[in-house]
Amino acid sequence: MTASGEQRQADVVVVGGGPAGAWAALHARASGAEQVVLVDKGACGTSGATASANTGVWCVPPDPAARAKAIAARHAQSGGLGREELMAAVLETTYRELEQLGAWGFPFPSDDAGRPYLANLRGPDYMAFLRQRLKRAGVTLLDHSPAQELLLHDSAVAGVAGYRLQQDLPYTVRASAVVVASGGVAFLSKTLGCDVNTGDGLLMAAEAGAELSGMEFSAQYGICPAYSSVTKGLPYFWATFSDESGRVLDMGDNRMLGVARALLEGPVYAVLDKANPEVQRWLREGQPNCFLPHDRLGIDPFSQRFPLTLRCEGTVRGTGGIRLAADDGSTRVPGLYAAGDAASREGLTGSATGGGAPNAAWAISSGSWAGRAAADHARRVGRASDDRSLRSAGLTGLRPSDGAGRVEAVEIQRLVQAEVLPIGKNLFRTGDQLTASLRELDAGWGAARSSLQAPGRGSVRAREAAALLASARFAYRSALARVESRGLHRRLDRPELDPEQTHHLVAEGLDEIRVRAIPLRASPHDRAAE
Repeated sequence: MTASGEQRQADVVVVGGGPAGAWAALHARASGAEQVVLVDKGACGTSGATASANTGVWCVPPDPAARAKAIAARHAQSGGLGREELMAAVLETTYRELEQLGAWGFPFPSDDAGRPYLANLRGPDYMAFLRQRLKRAGVTLLDHSPAQELLLHDSAVAGVAGYRLQQDLPYTVRASAVVVASGGVAFLSKTLGCDVNTGDGLLMAAEAGAELSGMEFSAQYGICPAYSSVTKGLPYFWATFSDESGRVLDMGDNRMLGVARALLEGPVYAVLDKANPEVQRWLREGQPNCFLPHDRLGIDPFSQRFPLTLRCEGTVRGTGGIRLAADDGSTRVPGLYAAGDAASREGLTGSATGGGAPNAAWAISSGSWAGRAAADHARRVGRASDDRSLRSAGLTGLRPSDGAGRVEAVEIQRLVQAEVLPIGKNLFRTGDQLTASLRELDAGWGAARSSLQAPGRGSVRAREAAALLASARFAYRSALARVESRGLHRRLDRPELDPEQTHHLVAEGLDEIRVRAIPLRASPHDRAAE
């Protein structure tokens, strides 16, 4: 690696400025890391899914019976893939950290008894507050500075390299440990706040030798007005759905799937006519961003029909991500840690969506754990790491094999979206369709590996396109290997759940993606069982 652009040193560098990254950086500092640098593609505190909306949190007070009930309910939804001990740890850590958030002065709303209601976070306020805590803790924030690749010394991660958009120059940060908290991948579907969720961290980790798991559970979609990007599902509890002619449609137990099936036949509409005036007022107060698009167009959603669509939320509300080697956020790559939506949440949510509340709790808990573990690792490695020779791990989108640069980022993006966004290909899957999509995606990968590159700021878009493509291939290769239907993975040609496939699927590699089954008994603390 040749040094160029802006050069920095750190004990721990955190990639991503959402809640998981913020908690990781705070705990790295609290655990003794003197120099902590957080790099964000946007501006920490304002970009990302959480900063764009309110979110519930899976938060249960420390009552043994209440927590046991919550864990049992969550495990029952996990398709047999969840781990009750991890759920208990998430609940314990989340509650403790939310209490700390209150002690720092975060203005939680009050419940009916006047006590702080910890299970609800107003996204913009929450993230702005965490940004101030980061500054107070002495964390260095590099906004508008997307990380593009990991730096390696031998087989260990020793920093990151990226591009500072406002300064228009590359940068490197040498570090003894890296926490990837860059979020999931929503394939640029226009879901609110997810324009930064392009799978960058998944690609960077895979290039360094990390594994991914649960990527087949990526077919999560959200109901959305056709003219909006807000995929909040709560208001549709009070909706009547109809087709173009006005015929009322029965959506069954799963409104999202009901809408999807109806959309395959033609346009679908909704009106929130089941909400009484009190509920209408409550919805507007609690979910104000849901109603701004209606208001701008002069539509009263409680009395007028409006057209619906579905937007792919991918792994942002799905499950898959970087496989953790232990519950402290470590991966099988020395010096590399993962947290939040960038990490697999199979132990918490199994094959089901993490939605808002479980994923919000996971961001807090996994970020806290990864930050502490990264600081401990940095302390063990010591400052001798400052003088290590480093090599760049990034290839596709940065260093094409023939250097011709004949493939444009927008071509790759369109290719990925053509295979991943349509509900007839991704939400409702078949082996034949997955195979056909993989032919297109694999051919695109070959072209991108050979010829995708761009100078300066353009390298950011090229790298995002490579990450989108890699993420889609991980998801579909894993989906093809799971020959059943389970949770978010729905195979029309294999509609039944197969008890023999109650295992995790682990993917690795890039040019050739290899997927293997890992039995449930192989917990993060029992690698020998593999």
